[in-house]
Amino acid sequence: KPTVLFLDEPTTGVDPVSRKEFWEMLTRLKAEGITIIVSTPYMDEANLCDRIALIQNGNLLQIDTPASIINSFKNTLFAVRAENMHQLINDVRSISGVNSCFGFGDYLHVTTESTSLNDNYLNQQIAALGHTGIEIKIISPEIEDCFMALMEQV
Repeated sequence: KPTVLFLDEPTTGVDPVSRKEFWEMLTRLKAEGITIIVSTPYMDEANLCDRIALIQNGNLLQIDTPASIINSFKNTLFAVRAENMHQLINDVRSISGVNSCFGFGDYLHVTTESTSLNDNYLNQQIAALGHTGIEIKIISPEIEDCFMALMEQV
């Protein structure tokens, strides 16, 4: 029975059901007092850990609990989508006051320089660029959003 277990991307290439079962097994091992150190590219898995270290190119960006990392996200985060998503990402990045714009599933996750640049401002700017079917909502950040924001600061 080891006191520490080191796992290097143990679920890469593993199907979702087996990934879930694997993490349930790790939870049982943790309950037995085993310290588990895991490297993973999957932010949903990182969120299952007590503490995480976000690393890019060998540099530590932040070490803390998942909740503390999420709570340290200072910007308002918008989920944005429209009919032509390929063009939308380039257009949103060109809008004055947009700090970041990354694709996340069916939406773009967008942050702005100031809280005065709200969803109405974004909607007007995106519509002025010829987009239709625009949907914008304020969302809570996830670990991946925090990682992307920290990478921009490096």
